[in-house]
Amino acid sequence: MRRIDVFAPAKVNLALHVTGQRADGYHLLDSLVAFSPVGDGLTLAPAAGLGLKVGGPEGAAVPEGPENLVLKAAALFGVGAAVGLEKCLPAASGIGGGSSDAAAALRGMAALTGQPLPDAGAVLKLGADVPMCLDPRPARTRGIGEDLTPVALPALPAVLVNPRVEVPTPSVFKALSRKDNPPLPEIPAFADAGACIAWLASQRNDLQAPAVAQAPVIAEVLAVLSALPGCQLARMSGSGATCFGLFGTEAEAAAAQAALAASHPGWWSAHGSLGDQAQKAAPQLR
Repeated sequence: MRRIDVFAPAKVNLALHVTGQRADGYHLLDSLVAFSPVGDGLTLAPAAGLGLKVGGPEGAAVPEGPENLVLKAAALFGVGAAVGLEKCLPAASGIGGGSSDAAAALRGMAALTGQPLPDAGAVLKLGADVPMCLDPRPARTRGIGEDLTPVALPALPAVLVNPRVEVPTPSVFKALSRKDNPPLPEIPAFADAGACIAWLASQRNDLQAPAVAQAPVIAEVLAVLSALPGCQLARMSGSGATCFGLFGTEAEAAAAQAALAASHPGWWSAHGSLGDQAQKAAPQLR
C-alpha cells in the first residue's frame, strides 16, 4: 500500500496590519508571512472511508471528528483515506497550525489520488489562512488572506515561543482600538537578514496590543525574547499567543532557544530559519 507523507510548516506573521473590515464582518489584513522548518506531519493512505488519527506531543486536545480542518480538506476529494496527524505545534497559537495541516492535507490528497487541487474558492472556505499555507513560501497577503504576492526574503534565524495560553482570535479582533490602520509600505529588496529585520522593526502587528491586554503573559514572553543574547526583534505572530525572536545567525537562535527552554520549561519553544519551506512541504511517496 502506498503512503504519502506531507510536512505542514508553521506560518509566522512577520508583520500584520489590520486595514479595514468588510460588511460581512471579515477583517481586511496586510501581512508579510514566512514559514518555519518546524511544523506538523501528515501521512495519508488509501482507505474505504475517510478517517483521522491524531498523535504527537501536542495532539491531546486536537479533535479527530469532522470538525477538524484536515478532514474537511480531505473530504473535498470525494474519496476515502486514512489520515494520520503528528501534532507538534501548539493548537490555537497564532502560527497557522490547523490551516497549515489543512493545506498539507490538500497537497497530500492531490498526490494520493492524482486529482487536481480544489479551486481557490473552495480552499478559501476552509479558512482565511489556508491559501497562504497551500504554497508555503514568503508572501504578502492582503484582503482576508486570498490576495497573495510572493516576496523574496533572506533566511531569518528565529526562535518561536508559546506560553501555552490560548487567545481566542474573535475576541482579539473585537478588542482592536481601530480597524482602519495604514497598510504595509512597499516591501523592498533586502540585501541580507539584518536589512530585513531593520525594516520589519518599523512595521507592526496590530493584534499584539489587544492580545497582550487579554493575556499579559505575552508581554512577558516578548520581554524574555528581547533579552536573549543576539535577539534583534521580538514580536507576536498572528492573533497570538506565539511570539518570535529574530537573530543574526542560526547559532545565536539555537543557543537562545536552549537558554529559554532551560529558564522556562513550561513554555513551548523551537528554533529554525524562517523563509521558504515549499520544497520541504512537498508530498513524498513512501
